Amino acid sequence: MDFVNLIKTGNSWKFATEADLEDFVWANLKELFGLIPLKRQYYVNGQICDILALRENKQLVVLELKNAEDRYIVQQLTRYYDALQEVKPLEDEIDYQQPIGLIAIKPNFHRDNYIDKKYHHLSIDFFEFTILVDEFNYYFQIKNLDLDNEKILKIEIPHQNRERNEDIPPPSRGLLNHLDKCSSEQQEGILKIRQKVLNFDKRMEEISSAVSLRYGNGNSKTSKFCAEFYFDSKGVPIIFLWLGLKNNSSDRISRARIWTDWQDNALLEGYVPSGIGVKMNLSKKTLSNRVKIMNEIVANKGSKDHKGYKSMNQHHKDRNRIAKKLNNSEPLTYEERQLLEIDANEFTLVIGGGRLNTYKFDHYDSLNGLVDVALEKWLKKL
Repeated sequence: MDFVNLIKTGNSWKFATEADLEDFVWANLKELFGLIPLKRQYYVNGQICDILALRENKQLVVLELKNAEDRYIVQQLTRYYDALQEVKPLEDEIDYQQPIGLIAIKPNFHRDNYIDKKYHHLSIDFFEFTILVDEFNYYFQIKNLDLDNEKILKIEIPHQNRERNEDIPPPSRGLLNHLDKCSSEQQEGILKIRQKVLNFDKRMEEISSAVSLRYGNGNSKTSKFCAEFYFDSKGVPIIFLWLGLKNNSSDRISRARIWTDWQDNALLEGYVPSGIGVKMNLSKKTLSNRVKIMNEIVANKGSKDHKGYKSMNQHHKDRNRIAKKLNNSEPLTYEERQLLEIDANEFTLVIGGGRLNTYKFDHYDSLNGLVDVALEKWLKKL
């Protein structure tokens, strides 16, 4: 890690937020616990696990972290255990024949935590941490409170001090209901972006409605927004970011619809002032069907029946229209890119057309990078 955000409270030091604590533990799982990182903020069956990790033998370990005293950490870990045992996600990576390990990490444990653990049939390890400071350095000291194995480990913290920012609120029931309909990749991506945006500035708020979660400094007519998760009628999440017009090259900002594969590849597809973009949705659906038809024609070495000729003619029209957008530096949807990438030259000649230019789009934007840009533009607007 380059640095960790720390704050001073009285005579002691702490992580600025729970997310900072999680960042540090995630980056040092091997050194602290001998574990292999697997997933962060992992959503499963209505629960969100801070960290999932593996031992060398593929045994799953769940870590729950608190940046302050908490009386219910045992109950949380119990719910995570139940959800993971019921769903058994990531079976290719995890050996569920082995017991799931449970670890609680906190700066101090309440007496109720010990009572809950005493009468609990699951094995839960309590680790207590402290931040130590000498003349030059900061250290993370962690102690296993198991009476039979009281180990103390200390590693250096690359630190950066900043003003205190309160920990972000837990996901609302509305968000959890939306996440239930999402894939695991979408769940993880949404939670990571949410955490990043809410941690960015103490003025950032989460505004929830029946179909979306919007992020900005309030919900009045003069409020400025930077990001939004919009869920369509089928529960599919769509990301909107407030980015520059003219394919993000202008200083003027508008609400941009973002395509992503949820693996950090992203595209700015166009601008939608409000709602989901019904016209864009219809166009994407139509073009997706045409992409499928054209790929079938190419795979079958062309088609001379009426349907094939009609499809090739439509392909010419679509490509000409999309190529004009490309030449004018207008944003293209994912499906428009796909159509331009289809190489049907040898079949184009069959219907008397000229050869088509072959386009290859190797470059995608970074979703994380686009979120950074949206945050910077939001900050300038305040």
